Amino acid sequence: QVQVVESGGGSVQTGGSLRLSCAASGRTFETFAMAWFRQVPGKEREFVAGINLGAGGRYYHDSVKGRFTVSKDSAKDTAYLQMNSLKPEDTATYYCGVNTENLVTQQPFGYEYWGQGTQVIVSS
Repeated sequence: QVQVVESGGGSVQTGGSLRLSCAASGRTFETFAMAWFRQVPGKEREFVAGINLGAGGRYYHDSVKGRFTVSKDSAKDTAYLQMNSLKPEDTATYYCGVNTENLVTQQPFGYEYWGQGTQVIVSS
């Protein structure tokens, strides 16, 4: 059984920063991809950023380019999302997905495992 745990959410003011972590455990992965999605009530889950833990390729939604940075610690099977210059529209529950075929896709159905989510609130 694979466990995916996110942490690091919280409440900040506009312009502030937060760092999210996503740790996978319970199985040895030769190489895999992790991605961050976010969701607000009544809307579909939206791709934010993703990374291949092997090669380190990084991918971003246009709305977060230049503000968010995704990184990894492959030895710990962990990915991070550094979020700077946060805006009220970034407010959402952030979820981490794991793809064991090392593919970063912007479609939520492309991920086999998910964490429980961590809430990010940005106030104006």
